[in-house]
Amino acid sequence: MAAREIHCEEAVVIGQRTSVGLDVHARSVAACGLDGQTGELFERRLTPDHGELLAWLGSLPGPVAVAYEAGPTGFGLARFLAGHQVGCLVAAPSKLQRPAGDRVKTDVRDARHLARLLHLGEIVAVAVPSAEREAARDLVRAREDARRDLMSARHRVSKLLLRHGIVYYSGRPWTCRHDHWLRSQRLPQSGTQLAFDTAYDAMIATLGRRDRLDEVVTTMAADSEYAPVVTRLGCLRGVSTLTAFGLAVEVGEWERLSGRTIGAFLGLVPSEYSSGASRSRGPITKTGNGHARRLLIEAAWHHRKPYRPSLVMARRWEKASPAARERGKRGNLRLHARWEVFDARQKRAVVANTAIARELAGWCWSLAVLED
Repeated sequence: MAAREIHCEEAVVIGQRTSVGLDVHARSVAACGLDGQTGELFERRLTPDHGELLAWLGSLPGPVAVAYEAGPTGFGLARFLAGHQVGCLVAAPSKLQRPAGDRVKTDVRDARHLARLLHLGEIVAVAVPSAEREAARDLVRAREDARRDLMSARHRVSKLLLRHGIVYYSGRPWTCRHDHWLRSQRLPQSGTQLAFDTAYDAMIATLGRRDRLDEVVTTMAADSEYAPVVTRLGCLRGVSTLTAFGLAVEVGEWERLSGRTIGAFLGLVPSEYSSGASRSRGPITKTGNGHARRLLIEAAWHHRKPYRPSLVMARRWEKASPAARERGKRGNLRLHARWEVFDARQKRAVVANTAIARELAGWCWSLAVLED
């Protein structure tokens, strides 16, 4: 079974004789192979060179299956092994079972542990994205980094002025009018003025970087394989082109999920501790994809306002199929009605918005898998 067809479920590579666990680092790889017939262990310290690793795997009793933890080294190794007909699973680190009394952690022990779990079929694997999807995801996350950097740069500018008693009162901040006001500021001390000019220049540079990324993401959203999903997701309020494309590349294969499981996949379900007759629920789990979760949390706030479709929304509907438009309208009405119920109950807004985001995830799923 190919690794890219598996996501967050117990998986086993059928038919392997030797199960290999790899503890992969930037400059070294600790490898351990477990022969399922004889119980013999094969251990080796390797370099991250894929050719060297493949040669060592070829010396083991076959068929061979491999598992390593998801981490900063990415999915290149998994795609390389899959291309050479070697079954490879990328394990979800948070799902690896470890004995409670195990207090010794080394690279070799981690490799042995992975090999044993793979042999027993207890690896919880994550989906391995294609190189194209990973490139699109890198672009979306670069745009997310630019957004955060811009927010930090704006805070530095505004708080520096605030420390000197300078506050903008003439309307909304970060507009053209506000920018003209910022450029007109002259501070009495040369050191403070230089600090302000530096912070302002950094903000303008970051704004330009974000805008350039926005243009590239918008172009890719219209011309890539994700364009149909982006168009259908745009039928929901709060899900613009940037948000829709971000959700499309972060989730990837929507068909592996369902309306009931996508909330758990994104960490939007409540945590729970129940024992016997007691049942206690806590905050959301925040597991899974944090980037997609943030996009949904932000989009959910748009459904609090009265539902009056704007001209921008009408233009997005024109690009979608009648079935997608109808489902989008139903979702918009339903989500706003849920907000009205929460407001009538005086529910805390942040708690209510999380619940709306969880239901919004289900509507996004239903539109993503909809056949036009």
